[in-house]
Amino acid sequence: MLASLIVLLFVDPGATLSTMIDASTSALTLCIELCAVYAVWLGLLEIVDATGLGQKLAKLLRPIIKKLFRVDNEEIEKMIALNMSANILGLGNAATPMGIKAMKALDNGGEVATFPMIMLVVVNATSIQLLPSTVIGLRENAGSQNSADIILPTILATIVTVSIGISLVLICDKIKRHLARRKK
Repeated sequence: MLASLIVLLFVDPGATLSTMIDASTSALTLCIELCAVYAVWLGLLEIVDATGLGQKLAKLLRPIIKKLFRVDNEEIEKMIALNMSANILGLGNAATPMGIKAMKALDNGGEVATFPMIMLVVVNATSIQLLPSTVIGLRENAGSQNSADIILPTILATIVTVSIGISLVLICDKIKRHLARRKK
């Protein structure tokens, strides 16, 4: 940003201030528009939690969560389920609070991340998105003709990344356990 500002000062000094003001206005407008998108989805997630749908979602996802995360705690499963559902809707930032709560609950007080903590980070980083709402909102605000035409490529890309991420975590865990057995 500083380099761009310096170049702009030399290339077109008269446009420097107006360009900075325009960029600030655009950034603020985008933030306000995204706040509206997040407010809607965060409100829906709060309703899901308040109505008990979070518990039902956790029960629906329980076999997957138990197998992937190797946890046996309903509250942690619920937090992970809400986190995963927010990610599936393309609301990574809305998923963060539940992810943080789940991560704190998974922490055993050690200095090394546990297997479920590592899996949660990987699943969050690669998350399957059925509805990339943030990106659709950004494209809509930028004037895209078909802002939702990224849905299929997004689904395919995230399925691939989640599959690779989970596979690598499982492989690394298997290698770690194998090496631990060899040391004994």
